[in-house]
Amino acid sequence: MLLAIRLRDAMNAHDLEAFLDCFHEDYRSEQPAHPGRGFAGREQVRANWSAVFAGVPDFSATLLGHCQDGDREWSEWRWTGTRAGAGDLDVAGVVVLGVRDGRVAWGRLYMEPVSGEEEGIDAAVRTMTGEGPGDG
Repeated sequence: MLLAIRLRDAMNAHDLEAFLDCFHEDYRSEQPAHPGRGFAGREQVRANWSAVFAGVPDFSATLLGHCQDGDREWSEWRWTGTRAGAGDLDVAGVVVLGVRDGRVAWGRLYMEPVSGEEEGIDAAVRTMTGEGPGDG
């Protein structure tokens, strides 16, 4: 079974031990769009996801697609729920996993909050090119 499916099932069951069983002790995590969020070790996974399951009691993970090539898996996700006192959680993105002995050895997460504000493509391109919203 692909790790993405095991991860999804554990997340949706809020089963922290089953979730942790998917990771090697020396797991390495990075978020290329947020370099300061990188960490190493399964204990940090425990701390992170204990907080998620406690703070988002109706957390749900939707696995939109996945594939495997050798020792790598790619998966597309949508994570939703209601944060205690902080409104809705809505995060979408892609995760790339390195697999060793049936467990996650490393991961690169490209997960971002879904914006509640609709920015059109023209404004996004202006921002990307430095013209800024409304300029040019």
